[in-house]
Amino acid sequence: MRRFLSVVAVLVVGWLVVEKVVSLVAPEPTVGHWRSEQGRDAYRAAYDGVMATLPAPSAVHDVAVDHGSVRVYEWRATGPSSGDRLPVVLLPGIRSGAPMWGENLGHWIGDRTVYAMDAIGDSGMSLQSVPLTSFDDQATWVEQALAGLGLDRAHVVGHSFGAATATAHALAHPGRVASLTLLEPVLVLHGLPASTYLWSTLLLVPVPQSWKNRAMAEIGGVTVEEVRERTPMSVMIDEGARHYAAVTLVPRTLTDDEWRSLRMPVRIDIAGDRSLAGGAQAAERARALGIDPVTVRPGTTHSLPMQDAGPLGPELERYWSGHDR
Repeated sequence: MRRFLSVVAVLVVGWLVVEKVVSLVAPEPTVGHWRSEQGRDAYRAAYDGVMATLPAPSAVHDVAVDHGSVRVYEWRATGPSSGDRLPVVLLPGIRSGAPMWGENLGHWIGDRTVYAMDAIGDSGMSLQSVPLTSFDDQATWVEQALAGLGLDRAHVVGHSFGAATATAHALAHPGRVASLTLLEPVLVLHGLPASTYLWSTLLLVPVPQSWKNRAMAEIGGVTVEEVRERTPMSVMIDEGARHYAAVTLVPRTLTDDEWRSLRMPVRIDIAGDRSLAGGAQAAERARALGIDPVTVRPGTTHSLPMQDAGPLGPELERYWSGHDR
């Protein structure tokens, strides 16, 4: 299991860095799209394969928004106390989509309704028709999707890039957010480590694959053998990276005033090893800003939600229950 999770982290982090560099070189806004029908079909087969391992959703929604349509999976609450519990909305990391939450859903579905989205402009089942011109547009499509689902208020959870998106949404539309949970949020608290940018250059230039594997291993904090291993999730991410021309605008680091303007409860969980959120420095800054709880989770990397799914499940349920009103 550790090997599988580490490979996912390497692929997601590697492509996050690539998208950041490419956005600086080619800043003209465009629309995410499949490079070929064959590539789309290959990705869809891999995506469906991973989704088949998740609990079957109660409903599948394609919600129209200004920038296209958002694919949302719903697991409807069935427990007797579900009427007293606000829904949870999950926003994924880059290239991961709704399938990334497979390790977590079993801990959360049942007594409360859970929604998982594929992001606009990234590989997945969401469709983009209008360019994103700034990172604030991420907040717009999330807000429109929540409104389209009829959710007046929800607990919003994001991982990695999805955590940055969740933060932008909470800043722009605080009334919709009952609580904000940020798992390894990239860039919004602290920049990426300098070593990540140095190793990432090997992902952008024509060098032997063995060099690229070493770079991804260094970025993700794993071995080269773990990078080479193939799993259903890593195949899905790899097919998306190969066949989908993503348009992923880079989040910015928020000011202290912006963080302090967030009036909803905010929880931040940071990896204890090879954090891409800023590690101890990000945790220190968050605590200084008065955010509570801020947890550095030992033995985890950027794939924190999957690696710590067992303890994180009941912890987050208790946190949400404490802020259902």
